[in-house]
Formats: sequence, structure tokens, C-alpha cells
Amino acid sequence: MHKHHSTDFTVVDIHSLNQSCYQMVLKHPDTLPKVSPGQFVQVQLPDSATSYLRRPISIHDADFEANTLTLLIRKAGKGTELLSHVKEGEKINLLYPLGNGFTLDQAKIGNAPLLIGGGVGIAPLYMAAKALKEAGANPTVLLGARNESDLLKKEAFAAITETQCTTEDGTYGTKGFVTDHANMKENIHQYTSIIVCGPMPMMRAIARVAEAENIPCQVSLENKMACGIGACLCCVTETTDGHNTCVCTQGPVFDSKNVKW
Repeated sequence: MHKHHSTDFTVVDIHSLNQSCYQMVLKHPDTLPKVSPGQFVQVQLPDSATSYLRRPISIHDADFEANTLTLLIRKAGKGTELLSHVKEGEKINLLYPLGNGFTLDQAKIGNAPLLIGGGVGIAPLYMAAKALKEAGANPTVLLGARNESDLLKKEAFAAITETQCTTEDGTYGTKGFVTDHANMKENIHQYTSIIVCGPMPMMRAIARVAEAENIPCQVSLENKMACGIGACLCCVTETTDGHNTCVCTQGPVFDSKNVKW
């Protein structure tokens, strides 16, 4: 079991990215412990009679000099809506860092990984892209969304590494799904592995392509996790060996071949 902490962070910045998503930067009162790309936090909501469970949120970025964590949050219900109204200077308790993050060692994922994010699923890929770049790899990022306003943080990704985009309505980048992009078709063999996070149908489609092309693929399953520590069993998913596994403790990152799609 990983050591995790419960800490009151101070909100130092909160702002909208589009109509449904916002970014929150939280400062640790002391020194931020080690956090790995692909791990998540459980956020305690402000006092609420209706939403008492913590909310699982991917870690988008960690700044170990400023001792801050950045979260990208989609308003998916009452809890995340409530959280969007906190003010700078307020304190929020986080349980962190939780879960097993991405495997980023070059022996396993090679020099040219393709990182694919759909919608708010792009969140954990930012820290992964930075870590890969710092390690000397050459990651390519492929971001997909319904339209241009749903393409989050494309400029931030492009500032780190080569970034391509698809939109279902063609308002930005290639028209269609990420699986329609040349990187997933004729160019796929220039990539040594795939890392993907996004809606389940998107991850399933990419996992099938990866398996057919024999390219290793890691998926981040963002199931509805309530406790984050394997106690409540609400995030259980079935693996190909017939076992049920807790996404929050065994994942959220899995080898796509081990997921029973």
C-alpha cells in the first residue's frame, strides 16, 4: 500500500477553461511529497449535506519548487459544481497521492510514445509528457474533443512537445475521432507505445488498434472512485484473467490487454 497523506491545501488560483471545465491550483502548506504522472487525489468537498463523498481528480501538474498541485475538473454533478465556487485563499483537503501512475521507463515504452487524451482525460497526460521529455524521450500528444472549445490546454501541450488535435465537428485540427487521425492509422508504426486517457469508448477503440498493431498500450480508467483506497469497492472492474480489481488501488493505469472491454 502506498503511503498517502491528508493535507489542507490553499487555493491559489481557480479559473474556467470552458463552460464545463475549470482549473484549480492548490498550494501545500509545507513541502509537496513525490507525485507521479497518472496518480490522482481525492478532494474533500466544501460543507455540503448532499455531497459527502470525496471526488477523485487526476493530477494535471505538480510544481515541486512552488509546492503546488494543479487539477483540471469537469462539472459532472453537484459535487464538482460546488467545488467550482471555492475562492482563492480558501482551504481544501486532499487525500493524495493515490493509485499507480503511468509506467514511463524507456525500456518499457520506448523513445516515441503517443499520448492520447479525450476531453478532460487530457489531465494526467500533461505531467507525463513533461516527465518523458525530461527523460530524453520524444512523445507526441494527440488531443481529441467534440469541438474547439472542448480542446483543453492545447497550447500548454504544444509548448512541451509535438501536439496534434482532432475535433468531431472539424472546428480545429483533423475532423473526426482520435482514431481517424493519421497518427492512429498510416503513421501508427512510428510510435513505440501508446498511453491513453479519456471516455471509455475512445479508450476501447484505441486499445483494439494497439492490440491489432502489437503496440503496448496503457489506459487510465477514470471509473467513479468514491473512497480512493480500495475500501468501498464501487470502482471494481473485471480483468481478462477473470479477477475483479479495484481501479483506485490497482490502477487507475492498466495495460490495455488486461482490461476486459
